[in-house]
Amino acid sequence: MSEFHHITVLLEETVAALKVQPGGVYLDGTAGGGGHTALLLAQMNGEGTIFALDRDPDAIANLRTKFADKPAVNIVHGNFFEATTRLPNKKLNGVLLDLGVSSHQLDTDSRGFSYHRQAPLDMRMSQSGVTAAELVNTLQEHELADMFFTLAQEKFSRRIARAIVAARPIETTTQLAEIIANAVPAAARRDGHPARKVFMALRYACNQELDGLEQALLDSFDMLTPGGRMAVITFNSLEDAAVKRVTKQLTSGCVCPSEFPVCVCGIKPRAKVPQKPLVPSQAELVQNPRARSAKLRVIEKI
Repeated sequence: MSEFHHITVLLEETVAALKVQPGGVYLDGTAGGGGHTALLLAQMNGEGTIFALDRDPDAIANLRTKFADKPAVNIVHGNFFEATTRLPNKKLNGVLLDLGVSSHQLDTDSRGFSYHRQAPLDMRMSQSGVTAAELVNTLQEHELADMFFTLAQEKFSRRIARAIVAARPIETTTQLAEIIANAVPAAARRDGHPARKVFMALRYACNQELDGLEQALLDSFDMLTPGGRMAVITFNSLEDAAVKRVTKQLTSGCVCPSEFPVCVCGIKPRAKVPQKPLVPSQAELVQNPRARSAKLRVIEKI
């Protein structure tokens, strides 16, 4: 395993949003390089419990080394989608989720996440399951096109899918990136890298990041104690839309028709939104351009 490197996005803002209490119990459900976990621990003065959970074996190895002498930090290998079964403590004061891909995953060639680096087409966060190569080489043309359009809003999805099928077998990231670039109109190549959306769709599909995301957010929210907060960092419109739908569901109250004189449904809001969404500062973007699409949303359990 290469040395684990990750630049934590919205570090101070996310931890501050949780209103950390010494002695509390917190979940960093996407612990990665441990940046958020370390700041949580510092603000708790070492009192309480942090569950640092991640699905990537490289991240888990790094976390075990980084927090080896910190008994307050419990390292858990798994997907935050499984938090309700993975955690021994189901009463949390705060939940933190960063839905992005880590710097380590992007910058480690062998992981196959980057279209800038030649590597085997992999993209598996957990390093198990179906690879991106298997998807591009086995799915039918219409299945590929549907995936690219649905998961990444790629408007040239059909042209790209057709080119991929014609070029099979495809084994490396740069090979796929070149096929995509040649499949789209020249004008589209000037609007960012033409492979960006297809690679994002493949990453989502390999890791099933959107399948069940809303239920996973609801499950994490259910573990919060009253007054507890959940802070979620998203990186694109699909993730952000899922968080917004969950927020609306949790903050909505009475659903009785407007003509009813009094409420008979008895439905009350379960959460409130304590602050406006935050985006990285200009200073952070200078240090970490990859944070440019990040957005932090927070909900508090009533």
